[in-house]
Amino acid sequence: MKPYVDYTLYLVTDSTEAILGKKDLVDVVEQAVKGGVTIVQYRDKSSDTSILIQTARQLHQVCQKHRVPLLINDRVDVALAVECEGVHLGQDDMPIEAARKLLGPDKIIGATASSIEEARVAVQAGADYLGIGTLYATPTKKDTKSIIGINGIREILYDLASQKEQAYQNVKTVCIGGVNASNVQRVLFQHDAPSGPSPARTIDGVAIVSAIMAAQDPEAAASKLRALITDPPPFRAKTTDPVFWHEKQEDEHSHIQTQTLQAVQAVASTSPLSHNMTNLVVQNLAASIALAIGASPIMSNNGDEASDLAKLNGGLVINMGTATPDALANHRKAIAAYNAAGGPIVLDPVGAGATAARRDALAYLLASGYFDLIKGNEREILQVAQASGFKLSAHPQQRGVDSGAALFDLEQRAYIVSRVARRERNVVLMTGATDVISDGVRTYAVRNGHEYLGMVTGSGCALGTVLAAYMAARQGDKLMAAIAGMVHYEIAAELAASRGHIRGPGTFIPAFIDELYRCRVGVVNGDEDGKWVPWLKVDMVRDIPDAGLLREL
Repeated sequence: MKPYVDYTLYLVTDSTEAILGKKDLVDVVEQAVKGGVTIVQYRDKSSDTSILIQTARQLHQVCQKHRVPLLINDRVDVALAVECEGVHLGQDDMPIEAARKLLGPDKIIGATASSIEEARVAVQAGADYLGIGTLYATPTKKDTKSIIGINGIREILYDLASQKEQAYQNVKTVCIGGVNASNVQRVLFQHDAPSGPSPARTIDGVAIVSAIMAAQDPEAAASKLRALITDPPPFRAKTTDPVFWHEKQEDEHSHIQTQTLQAVQAVASTSPLSHNMTNLVVQNLAASIALAIGASPIMSNNGDEASDLAKLNGGLVINMGTATPDALANHRKAIAAYNAAGGPIVLDPVGAGATAARRDALAYLLASGYFDLIKGNEREILQVAQASGFKLSAHPQQRGVDSGAALFDLEQRAYIVSRVARRERNVVLMTGATDVISDGVRTYAVRNGHEYLGMVTGSGCALGTVLAAYMAARQGDKLMAAIAGMVHYEIAAELAASRGHIRGPGTFIPAFIDELYRCRVGVVNGDEDGKWVPWLKVDMVRDIPDAGLLREL
């Protein structure tokens, strides 16, 4: 009878000195198993057969003692000689059908898959699990045909979930390639995302090589990884899964007003850090706006500062306005720091579709970490959708960073935003004459604001500053916090534009900053200036039809 296998923490050994060093392989594996490894694959491409068998027998004794399966990479003959639990076969190894004939029905056979076609072939041949990857570039895998990334793994998982045959439903999946303590929670979190109409299919485990094999203390390294896999990531929303709060629209409006008032007061009372990594053109305006709403701005593009700043319970804004290689490297450091601390991150993919360099920069950032909120105009969010693994039925070329003419109606925009948010498991905001925001379950249209905002350089970027502060102050419900920040920002714009002396965008900006301040102080003091909240124009968008604009790659 085939044994039950827990694929949660899958150790793949590496005997090379560059990874293992001078440590004893068998001792490292035993420590790793004690630390929480649930399955072991012995991989050694260079030793003679006699050495392989001798080492495999020692490893099997260790694994049997701890009731952990041992698989042999490539060598069916070695697996037969030591009578271990199975083998793992690469694309250039023995065919699965031949291995099954030799090993029998009760042994575990895993197969490497880097594409949908390879996965299908392996499943049809009878593989028990798929090792899907390579996820990220890694020095331990020299013959990698391609780095498929999170989107490549999503494609394979989506295809498995779409198939009706029982074999596709039964096959287990493990991702491999560059997974370590710094990214394992994000890898699991993002692979658990639904992918359209088919049921969600996530991975069953992660394969680890150097993060354990090269560790000075393999038991501690394995124990830490197991805990990270088990525990929710710091950046996960602190509430239960979102639902519509009220059936009646007037009750929903009342709820949003209450949430907005509480959020304004939370920002004012906590003065959250709003850490901006943005271009020089925007910094002065963004800092002034942050101060006006009661936040504490810092404008630092130095990624080395982020580990300290992330501990101050604030939020981070990543603005792609200046997408140079140095800037992106600093962004990646900051993203890792805030993800580890659980602080919210807002991504503003400025001009993401304008050039190939910006499209590459967006892909790089999305691969660098988790973003709590992604905001952009229609063309920018379309590029985010594409970078997230969707194919677009139509994708107009973006020119510069301005919004341009509207491409879609409200239902289509709600469809795009909700699909991308559901995929990325975050909040997505598509700005425009009517803003559309969604967390993948709840979707809202926000109709506040004034046209002058679109005539001022950096006003959209400064909105990201506000959103980061609001989400840092109210992390219990990120969507409601973001809506509160939006209506504070946009109603202040309406109030500023209504002043009699305003003649255009030049006179608008000082008045706008004043009104942001007055709106905040009015709420805190309970005076006349705080009675703006009922003016919010926020409507639920329910029963969003499938617009057919996005499909899996």
